[in-house]
Amino acid sequence: MARTSTLRLGAGIRLTELVNIGMLTRCIPLERVREVLKETGSESQRQRDLPAHVMVYLVIALGLFRSESADEVLRLMLEGLKRLLGVRVKVETAGRSGISQARKRLGEEPMKRLYEEIAQPIATSETQGAHYRKWLTVAVDGTTMEVPDSKANREAFGMPHAEKGQAAYPRVRITGLVETGTHVSFGAQVGPYGTGEVTMAHELVKHLKPGMLCLADRYFYGFALWQQARARGAELVWRVRSNIRLPCEKVLKDGSFLSRIYPPREKGKPRGEGVVVRVIEYWITPDEGKRTLYRLITTILDPDEAPALELIQLYMERWEFESTLDEWKTHLRGARTVLRSQTPEMVRQECYGLLLAHFALRGVMHEAALRGKRDPDRVSFIHTVRVVDRSMPRFAAISPSGLENPVQRHARRDPGGGSRRAQETNGQARGQAKTEQVPGPAA
Repeated sequence: MARTSTLRLGAGIRLTELVNIGMLTRCIPLERVREVLKETGSESQRQRDLPAHVMVYLVIALGLFRSESADEVLRLMLEGLKRLLGVRVKVETAGRSGISQARKRLGEEPMKRLYEEIAQPIATSETQGAHYRKWLTVAVDGTTMEVPDSKANREAFGMPHAEKGQAAYPRVRITGLVETGTHVSFGAQVGPYGTGEVTMAHELVKHLKPGMLCLADRYFYGFALWQQARARGAELVWRVRSNIRLPCEKVLKDGSFLSRIYPPREKGKPRGEGVVVRVIEYWITPDEGKRTLYRLITTILDPDEAPALELIQLYMERWEFESTLDEWKTHLRGARTVLRSQTPEMVRQECYGLLLAHFALRGVMHEAALRGKRDPDRVSFIHTVRVVDRSMPRFAAISPSGLENPVQRHARRDPGGGSRRAQETNGQARGQAKTEQVPGPAA
């Protein structure tokens, strides 16, 4: 996870030159925003001070600037508009009430549709650290976020239990896929706290494709979900619980072995043939702590295609999802803060805005990494957020009329940018633990 505040990625390439005018409109094109607004029936029917296409970018900007109030973020955006467009363009400010009404007019659906269509894996064949052999690596996981304690939010999302009664705030649950090499999230689902991650994952796996390799923690494994993910054509490397029986059928040359998994047994019906999987077992010994047996199952049955030791190392990439959660919850949302919205629809709108903001930042960081011929992990996320913060008056490159201006056209020219990565460990995921593969099935 990169956290330094250095300015350069490579020779003559500066991140500040990428994170400036038109950052959002490069990653989230105005033409597509207008199409989505039209498709969802959310486009402005008359000229307003805050038309729908401006509100889309404002909602995303609210995700970028969690520490600022909504009217302050709007003021900074409009200050940028005045500088870019000149005094002839009329730009109106609005108070919190006006912004709230404009957000309600926009609704949740355009932000959701925009995220689903735009937030996709972005790694190319030149992206360092994004592939394992011939597969693009992705990971599945989830998190929760606190939302304001309103009656509507409590009823829609639910309250987690605490040691004494209930927690202070309701929580919304977000589960998604992450491209481990770029930290781009895609296919995310937003739902109530009481809806489990595995339940939401049934929608997530629909975004898997041939050529992907999906990593998942032990809590996601279930026969039905495994089969659904497997049917998408992606390869799977999932950890499973230690209490699942995996009888050895054949020991392979790399110490892994073949076994079978079965659906839950139904009374009075035969068990069936089951599904062949390859099992890899190994011990993790932390610097201080008890040894833990890890068990991975994979759809890659041939050890020549993916040797056991390589898959053990690859599974550590699942922790890149944890780094992505840290970016969402700490550096964008703000540590120990709740979301802004008082109603469930606006909470979901805000969540998709936050996801789109993260996608835009990661898109710029990926562009910087490609130009500097570096691993995207070596570009500082914190520094990128700070650069955006400093660039806010120059950052709004879209007029209320939606017409492109000369500065936007100039922004399409080759910019460049970047910073280097600071190495930071993350427990066993970063190699502090000793890994010892079990030769064949564990006793």
